[in-house]
Amino acid sequence: MYATYRNNFVRKIMQSGVYEFSNMDRIIFGRAAKEAITETAAKLGKSRLMIVASKTLNRQTSTISEIKIALGEQCVGVFDECVEHAPRASVLALVARIKKLEPDLIVTIGGGSPMDTVKVSLTCIAENVTDLSGFDRIRISLAPDGKRIVPDVKDPPLRQIIVPTTLSGAEFSSVAGATDPVRKVKDIYSAKMVGGQVLILDPAITIHTSEKLWLSTGIRAIDHAVESICSHRPQPFVDANCLHALGMLSRSLRAVKKNPEDLDARLECQLGVWLASTGIGQIDWGASHGIGHQLGAVAGVLHGHCSCVMLPSVLRYNKGINSERQTMIARAMGQPSKSAADAVAELIADLEQPGNLRAVGVTRDHFNAIATGAMQNFHVRANPRPISSTKDIIEILEMAY
Repeated sequence: MYATYRNNFVRKIMQSGVYEFSNMDRIIFGRAAKEAITETAAKLGKSRLMIVASKTLNRQTSTISEIKIALGEQCVGVFDECVEHAPRASVLALVARIKKLEPDLIVTIGGGSPMDTVKVSLTCIAENVTDLSGFDRIRISLAPDGKRIVPDVKDPPLRQIIVPTTLSGAEFSSVAGATDPVRKVKDIYSAKMVGGQVLILDPAITIHTSEKLWLSTGIRAIDHAVESICSHRPQPFVDANCLHALGMLSRSLRAVKKNPEDLDARLECQLGVWLASTGIGQIDWGASHGIGHQLGAVAGVLHGHCSCVMLPSVLRYNKGINSERQTMIARAMGQPSKSAADAVAELIADLEQPGNLRAVGVTRDHFNAIATGAMQNFHVRANPRPISSTKDIIEILEMAY
């Protein structure tokens, strides 16, 4: 009798869920990148390192050349042809270079585009994808009922260590996006061992990052935290980290805007991203991320700017469903008397980032393509307030316009 009663009681009220920690060995922070890279290679027993970096960082600063000098003969080559939103062709270009140089470790230095390009490239290598059509069998897709279909991907033959120069948070996950230019859809890929084995957070190396990119990807990190907290299936571990992250990021992003050379503030931004990223791949997000993916695929909007222009409107759209959680967000951002949408919008304005779709070149002519692609995105289908048609997407786009 007691056992039956207890089982029925548990089924009615008890939270349940699974949190799977990433396959990451270490995070090194506040250390010079070139020293941490050489030490990490020695610790892992690797001797053939290939650097994947942004073109700007490699060709317009001395950062990559200094790391190459530190590595000496251990550096087998540099790839700097990554493209924003990681189109399939650029991923295959990196696959070809990896196969040619035969590294035993990749060192990724840069923002979300190099990281995503490496992650998807490693997925392609693991599954022997050699042409554009092969991507369709390794991407996450949706069943008619909106459930995710996640391919079982083998482990790649090598891994990467990451030195991030933006605040996108891509370094903290094994999830990546790559764009199919034919369908104009940014697809999602996921595999256990394609993310960073070791992360190195060096605030000094981020001085070269443009203000626009640094601050806009900071809003991307805010988006990670907000949509994790607002998830229809939140988790207490993620809530705790993301709420603390919102306070850190609200403070440190403004500090870097005021003084770009404040390395303490830059490191606090990086640590805030670490906390904000605990929901990546663990929590069902919503329409800000899902529609944002399509802004990039259809209209070429920067990752961070997608969050700048979508997050406040998505919060307003969802407020009737999760107002209590949105109150937690506003309080964590130091704005207890404001709505979460207004608190986020005020931060975006303080950082002088774009606040609507018009400001990032999106027109109403883009709306149908964005909405059609967004309905194929699992984040959209998991939005706290159900989204059942392109009409719902266009309603949100009109709010953000």
